[in-house]
Amino acid sequence: MSVSRSRGCARGRRGPSLWPAVLIALAGLFVAAGAVGAEPVRLAVLKFGTVNWELDVIKTHGLDRAEGISLEVLGLASKNATGVALQAGEVDIIVTDWIWVSRQRAEGVGYTFVPFSTAAGAVMVPAASPVHGLGDLKGKRLGIAGGPLDKSWLLLRGLTQRNLGFDADRDIDKAFAAPPLLNEQILAGRLDAVLNFWHYTARLEAAGLRRVMGVDEITRALGADSPIPLIGFVFDDVWAEANREQVMGLLRASRKAKALLRESDAEWERLRPLMKAKDEATFRALRDGYRRGIPESWGAKEQADAERIFRILAEQGGAKLVGRSKVLQDGTFWPHFSY
Repeated sequence: MSVSRSRGCARGRRGPSLWPAVLIALAGLFVAAGAVGAEPVRLAVLKFGTVNWELDVIKTHGLDRAEGISLEVLGLASKNATGVALQAGEVDIIVTDWIWVSRQRAEGVGYTFVPFSTAAGAVMVPAASPVHGLGDLKGKRLGIAGGPLDKSWLLLRGLTQRNLGFDADRDIDKAFAAPPLLNEQILAGRLDAVLNFWHYTARLEAAGLRRVMGVDEITRALGADSPIPLIGFVFDDVWAEANREQVMGLLRASRKAKALLRESDAEWERLRPLMKAKDEATFRALRDGYRRGIPESWGAKEQADAERIFRILAEQGGAKLVGRSKVLQDGTFWPHFSY
């Protein structure tokens, strides 16, 4: 029977956390059975993004088919392209942030979110830099990835205004650029500091640069008690209610893959070619950074922290970021999944 695309009601259950060796063994035992009648789940992601590392683990070990699904991955060139694919019905699920989900719900589009990673970037400086805190950035040239509405930048602005007595937007010399270019610029000595995405931050750490403050530390300073997941699986909630087993199968496969990546160095060795790490230090920084971003829990406490952070982002980014979504919309986080 083909997967239903009709709309109905879903109910989730907790994804298991098993030892890596057991995961592989179980996948080997059940993949053949799961391959027969496996229901397709179509997922769009950035073609060269770090999400692909986990998806490779799922496919290589048959974790999707062990859950009775066949994960079909569509690699696209940009985040916007994945959103368009979801809106056009070309895929069932994408990986993006929950700010976008809340904005869509405010517009009447019922997308919802399940966490994928809490990995976050950081403010990085050369080892000998006089910058040791955010206050030292005043008057310095800071490179920022993602543009003026980048969420890490908006949170940094919020923290300087609330806790440090100055406005980073006014008092810092800003340079917005693509992540790879920012890394090149600071390594060439043309920037005093950079605020980049987590995997570019890991590459800078491997090159000997120093972390001033991570985005995770910024969110804690702004009142969050738990790590905030920045990206997650996003899908139409009514579609999910009609396809409960397919959604939960993907989420269980994802949790199994994360458990393997958390525990198995051998699995990371297998992934090494996908990571494009130029040396051992970069490889280890990327591996360790990914592991730190694996969510440990997701429930009412974490969601309350996310709502607290949303208010700050809405204040800083305004309608250009959140649209009509001045408060975090009900249903932004899928209520049928927690751990």
